[in-house]
Amino acid sequence: MTEPRRIVVKTLPQPQCWQSLPSVTLTDDTLQMRKANVLAAMEQRALDTLVVYADKEHGANFEYLTGFIPRFEEALLVLHQNGDAVLVLGNENLKLAAHARIENRVVHAPWFSLPNQPMTNTASLPQTLRLAGIEGKQRIGIAGWKVFTSEHDDNHHLFDLPGFILDALRQAVSPQCVLVNATDVFISPAHGVRIINNANELAHYEYGANLASTAILTALNAIEPGKTEKQIGALLAADGQANNVVMIAATGERFAHASLYPGDKVIERGDKFSLTTSFKGGLSSRAAYVVANESELAPAVADYLDVVAIPYYRAVVGWLEHLRVGVTGGEIYQLIDTLLPKSEYHWHLNPGHLVADEEWMCSPIMPHSSIPLASGMVLQIDIIPSRAGYAGASIEDTVALADKALRDALKRDYPAMWSRIEARRDYVQRYLGIQLSEDVLPFSNTVGYLRPWLLDKTLALGCEA
Repeated sequence: MTEPRRIVVKTLPQPQCWQSLPSVTLTDDTLQMRKANVLAAMEQRALDTLVVYADKEHGANFEYLTGFIPRFEEALLVLHQNGDAVLVLGNENLKLAAHARIENRVVHAPWFSLPNQPMTNTASLPQTLRLAGIEGKQRIGIAGWKVFTSEHDDNHHLFDLPGFILDALRQAVSPQCVLVNATDVFISPAHGVRIINNANELAHYEYGANLASTAILTALNAIEPGKTEKQIGALLAADGQANNVVMIAATGERFAHASLYPGDKVIERGDKFSLTTSFKGGLSSRAAYVVANESELAPAVADYLDVVAIPYYRAVVGWLEHLRVGVTGGEIYQLIDTLLPKSEYHWHLNPGHLVADEEWMCSPIMPHSSIPLASGMVLQIDIIPSRAGYAGASIEDTVALADKALRDALKRDYPAMWSRIEARRDYVQRYLGIQLSEDVLPFSNTVGYLRPWLLDKTLALGCEA
């Protein structure tokens, strides 16, 4: 490991942001590739059929093939090894089957609909599920949204579907049929089909990362004593897009009255402040103090810069500078534990994870992980230090990894996006002094940009030349 970088507060221009970008639609070729990859993974797992569960919060694996999530309701995608696909849908999603990105037939399951909607049916739920073609199968994979890794359970037979659906599936198949958790087909950090993206998918997700980071910088610039959390939180919504996390605009102590959402609390000088927003493809988050300089901090936290912000920033710099295709998740984990010791800074989650339609898909960054980071991965910086009595420090943002072939495809097919990536890389290296591998593509505009004092918009942390 190279010698840790010296971190200083210095006058810096704000990073460039891009407004009103067009969304990038996934192509038919991309959707066909996705289906082919899932079928190949099913064959490798010896699965006759894959049953993919979805609801509004947990629809990414379903959406990966269908192009939509089941608003309001549950849904199942039943995919057979021969490529036949059946959508099992409630009342209000039946109309979406005609627009799905995968050729399908439909089975109506009103049990998946909202309370007290019509639930007239001529068969039981197990009988209805048999209409999707699962009867007579020998080995069926069930994909929810979790890959279980407990040391005390049979992870292959833990399922995260609602009990009424799981019970019905078990009744619909023969006693000889084996049901296994197959969520790893989609999101295993080692071999899941969704962990690697092509150029079209990267361009699709870069839109969300740009959106989130632009909203975060807009909100940061609006923070002033006397404003409310709601006034700042309103700036975190963007382009009418759905957030994939609960947005945060919190001043002072969080969670008063168990509230998770921006409220009417008024920002006061000296407050802690937290900001988070996220869309498909990327999250951005910030945490610091509402002060103009360290002299405005309360005496008990006057050394915040040296105790929290600079050590944290040093770890983020190490994360960014060590990141490249081929480095293992275990190496990244050990690097962060060296630069920002867990025993002292009390972080306990994975210091980085993969991103896609959901904010946290899975993570190859674990203790002793031998999983290599690969071209096509989209990763979120996610290191959360905690020192008793102090505000946190946060610059969570999104980057992608791309080898030369993938970079060339992006340059050729998405030149405007490639120009944004080049501008972001130039800012990170020229102004922040962070040296990036050619493999690292900043998707967020604010990668590496941390203001320790939220009322001075000219100062940020950076590496000394």
